[in-house]
Amino acid sequence: MSQSEIDRTVAERMRQGLSLYQIDEKLLAELAPDLILTQNLCQVCAPSGNEVSQVLKALPHEPEILWMTPKSIAEIFQNLRDLGVATGESQRAEVIINDCHARIEKLRAATCGLPQPRVFCMEWLDPVYACGHWVPELVKIAGGVDGVGRDGGESVRVPWEKVAEWAPEVLVIMPCGFNLSQTMQQISEHLGPYSSFASEHASLFFNLPAVRDNRVYAVDANSYFARPGPRVVEGAELLAHLFHPNEIPWHGPAESFQQVDLDLLRGSLTEPRDYYREGDAVVFTESYLKRRGYCCGSGCRHCPYQ
Repeated sequence: MSQSEIDRTVAERMRQGLSLYQIDEKLLAELAPDLILTQNLCQVCAPSGNEVSQVLKALPHEPEILWMTPKSIAEIFQNLRDLGVATGESQRAEVIINDCHARIEKLRAATCGLPQPRVFCMEWLDPVYACGHWVPELVKIAGGVDGVGRDGGESVRVPWEKVAEWAPEVLVIMPCGFNLSQTMQQISEHLGPYSSFASEHASLFFNLPAVRDNRVYAVDANSYFARPGPRVVEGAELLAHLFHPNEIPWHGPAESFQQVDLDLLRGSLTEPRDYYREGDAVVFTESYLKRRGYCCGSGCRHCPYQ
């Protein structure tokens, strides 16, 4: 499904009061858990309160339920602390939390005094959603300002006109639940030259300062931003590198982010860098496929992802 189809389907099921998930009640009853970890922050992201409350009736004994409902970095750490108590690992949890705090403070000190670029973190492409919950806080720690995101609140749909009005100097594309290659594919499909976007909002997108200055990045949202856990600290470190590449190094995996090739989104391909001709056939080069950022599954001769 495309992102617009996912958005419409989710909205329709929510309106009808239907769940997005099914829990295997038989298997859960066989496992007879003593502790269930669940969340009540977002009905879209995972089974939430309604599903869990219903399935408890099928269990042989009522387990302890630990609700994960963080809206900020402090609440993420508190959830981790609660998990430590519930599993008898409080000391281990505190070690992790203290390490996270130390890394955050080190990052604050490193970005203090650096220019703060205007940032827009895009949590969905079609329709466009601004970031929410803990992500605006990560942006601040990393030395940026997201004036569209909602600190501690839910991510919300915003029109392209509002994004253009904010005029971000750095655009970070982080669709919720998507890894890097999936994000690159969504960018190609929704912002590329053959998308419906090209006729509707292309002028707004291509006139953003971030686009003009070639500061558009895709990130592995699933690993560093969408899931409330200790790795959000790595997310802040990644953002700091994207905002201040000359001052803040990135020590994480290279596949954590990719700079978006804006010429490809404009439909500007050059021979022989991007392709070469072989009779009547056009063969894409490895360079082009890497900059496109994902495997299309068509069996391309020079595919670097197989």
